[in-house]
Amino acid sequence: MKKSVTLLLAVIVLFSCTSRTIYKKPKDLIDRDKMVSIWVDLFIAKGAKNVKTKDLRKNINYVPLVLKKYQIDSVQFSKSNIYYVSRIDEYQEMFEEVQNRLKKLQKANELKPEKNPVLPAVKLDSIKRKKQRLLENTMK
Repeated sequence: MKKSVTLLLAVIVLFSCTSRTIYKKPKDLIDRDKMVSIWVDLFIAKGAKNVKTKDLRKNINYVPLVLKKYQIDSVQFSKSNIYYVSRIDEYQEMFEEVQNRLKKLQKANELKPEKNPVLPAVKLDSIKRKKQRLLENTMK
């Protein structure tokens, strides 16, 4: 008898731990595509926090600028995020799209020496010549 009660309690606890709560749609829900764009910009903003600016400042919080760009406040963002989190499959799809967009942006922004104004072609030629000399010296 004691084992069956313990088993029953264990099953009840197990099923009560899995949350299947689906939150109601907030009045000011941010639509899915806009939410994906916001997350892309938030990841970029978080990554830029530790990058020095032209005047050598660091640790700038760009998150308020992202919220301002999309004309939303943090409460509206939080409510929308909680709503989407409660729909985990949709949330996962959103973040896969976020990841794809970030990869595309990363590819588009990779350094291309011929298009990089900081490294003119003349400087690149000298770098290539140095590498060639080093390669020739190591082969001797």
